[in-house]
Amino acid sequence: MKRITDAEENTEDTLVEESIRPTTIDEYIGQSEVKENIKVFINAALIRDESLDHVLLYGPPGLGKTTLAMIIANELHKNIKTASGPSIEKPGDLAAILSSLEPGDVLFIDEIHRIPRFIEEILYPAMEDFTLDIVIGSDSQARSIKIDLPPFTLVGATTRAGDLTSPLRDRFGIVCKLKYYTNEELKQIVLRTSRVLNMPITEEAALSLATRSRGTPRIANRLFKRVRDFALVYGKEEIDLETAEDALNKLKVDTLGLDEIDHQYLRSLIEKFNGGPVGVETLASSIGEEVTTLLDVCEPFLLQNGFIKRTPRGRVATGKSYQHLGINYQENLFM
Repeated sequence: MKRITDAEENTEDTLVEESIRPTTIDEYIGQSEVKENIKVFINAALIRDESLDHVLLYGPPGLGKTTLAMIIANELHKNIKTASGPSIEKPGDLAAILSSLEPGDVLFIDEIHRIPRFIEEILYPAMEDFTLDIVIGSDSQARSIKIDLPPFTLVGATTRAGDLTSPLRDRFGIVCKLKYYTNEELKQIVLRTSRVLNMPITEEAALSLATRSRGTPRIANRLFKRVRDFALVYGKEEIDLETAEDALNKLKVDTLGLDEIDHQYLRSLIEKFNGGPVGVETLASSIGEEVTTLLDVCEPFLLQNGFIKRTPRGRVATGKSYQHLGINYQENLFM
């Protein structure tokens, strides 16, 4: 089931993000340290009249890695070509992309950790020496062709930096970790989105959306779109706090960003299993969800915000979960 609080990108998100995406580094909200460092590296590359070192952007989904890659290209005054790791299946796919680059261009590869290993090895000399070595033919007819490439900047994005091989990771001169956003930063993003989409929102309503966005701009913009729908149907010319909270309550997104599946997870853990410990497979069966949904979508947020703990014996609900759900902690602790 598609969740409104899932940070993974969908087709609708792509269309919206393209229309509201900032184009310069000064317009980009949040990630202050990353932004300032990249600004220095870009200016230094422009002064030297060289291509920027290869950049690796990593962090949870929905934090703006694609946007930052496009901003890097804009600030360098160069074109950007995009690809995704899973789409590069054969050496010819990579060769076609690399051979189409102009001097100084930016190549953005999303989900770079999913590039097959044998293709990854072709990428090494391209990144280091700007050469492409391809073997044509097979067996006794095989021969190697070396193609010189223009200097370019590879920007790789991944949600799983640990899945990158050491040789690939070491070839990135600039490595940046994107962090979850503060509520104030998300509020500014919502206010900017409201201006771009021409639907005013009060600061109080924008903050309410921000606090329920799980630290993720993509979720904040998705919630804004849904709240805007309610406001339009209600005949509102501006999204106020009452309208925003009414819409968010109908969407079953609570004040801390937990949705219906999160609540089912925590209530099952507390009420059916006395707060744990219990295995994730058992929990998934108890609420009728896939194990992968709990592992990839629910648990990272619940863990990071202290609602659950992982132990060798299974998942355990913390006091924060009891408090948030309004359940007496001591009473359930000794059941």
